[in-house]
Amino acid sequence: MKRFFTHWLIVTLALGATAWILPGVWIESVPALLVAALVLGFINAILKPVLVILTFPITVLTLGIFYLILNALLFGLAAFVVPGFEVAGLGWALLGALILGFFSWLIGGMMGRDEKRS
Repeated sequence: MKRFFTHWLIVTLALGATAWILPGVWIESVPALLVAALVLGFINAILKPVLVILTFPITVLTLGIFYLILNALLFGLAAFVVPGFEVAGLGWALLGALILGFFSWLIGGMMGRDEKRS
């Protein structure tokens, strides 16, 4: 359970930073941010693996570029589902997914490093 909350915190911080940086990604409130991070985690845990398998041939044909599009579509899906979380378009969703992934990696790496020191 601790791992779930840690991951949720990382995604929440990363999504907040993404919305702060990108003018095409809006989050209206802290509760919307918390729900959006939860929905993104659910989508990435349940829906994404199925879609990755189904779209594997097109991902291979495009040399992995379609994987980025899939991430953008799932980011946009989360924005569509969560009230108070909006994305201006597919381009912003693509940038949002990339920046969210970068910040998740960065924050997760810093938190992991702190846990190893203890």
